[in-house]
Amino acid sequence: MEAELEEIEFLALSSNRVVILRLLADEPRTRRALADVTGASQATIGRVLQDFAERSWIARDGGAYVATPTGRLVADGFAEMLDVLGVERKLRDVAEYLPTDALGFDLLHLADATITTPSQTRPNAPVQRVLDLLGDADHVRIFSHAFNEQSLSVIEERTTAGQQRFEGVFSRDVVDALAAESGLSRRLASLLETEHAEVRICEREMPLAVTVADDVVHVLLRDEDGVLQASIDSDNPAVEAWADETFSEYWSEATPLDPSDLRTD
Repeated sequence: MEAELEEIEFLALSSNRVVILRLLADEPRTRRALADVTGASQATIGRVLQDFAERSWIARDGGAYVATPTGRLVADGFAEMLDVLGVERKLRDVAEYLPTDALGFDLLHLADATITTPSQTRPNAPVQRVLDLLGDADHVRIFSHAFNEQSLSVIEERTTAGQQRFEGVFSRDVVDALAAESGLSRRLASLLETEHAEVRICEREMPLAVTVADDVVHVLLRDEDGVLQASIDSDNPAVEAWADETFSEYWSEATPLDPSDLRTD
């Protein structure tokens, strides 16, 4: 392992080495072309190319240089490691709140995700993020163990106005809590009266609070005490595919909410 770590260190200690190897793995390039892209001097380019040639990572291709099969292997592997570290740094502050056991996709798919955390000036920022998504979406699906008043209000207003189609599947506790409050119960009843909305109850435990607003998947992140700590949302196709499949599973085993079960007095 020591020899392998030395090679990683060799690359990592010079951003020029990383960039040049990646460029040559993509296509043949001349020394001048490498200098133009990297901004490195001809002397630096020459030293890097010599180091690569000694490792058989590059070969001459006419007047240009190109990565060998092993050179491409190293370039691809190092790029993958950089991607992993980039995602780790992005998720580091919220990693302890990620419900990884329930997220059925590789965390690498969150490389371009949006993370929203509370602040002193915006303590409700994660919820506001989902409200912004709800306010722009034509089709909303939710599978969740929670349903806040603000989200219900936005969905009810847009759905009854014919601006949105809504499908929600919730745990029994959520519906019971909404039904116990007359104001929220009336909003939920109003939602059920429209032809553009359907709500179902799932008796199985639901560990996540997920909103799918068109093609954006939004997940609320809470600590072990249930306190909201952050939210994360992504339009990555793999994340959306996971959300589609999970929603369908809950939806297929859930039962439609009967409006007569709601308190509207």
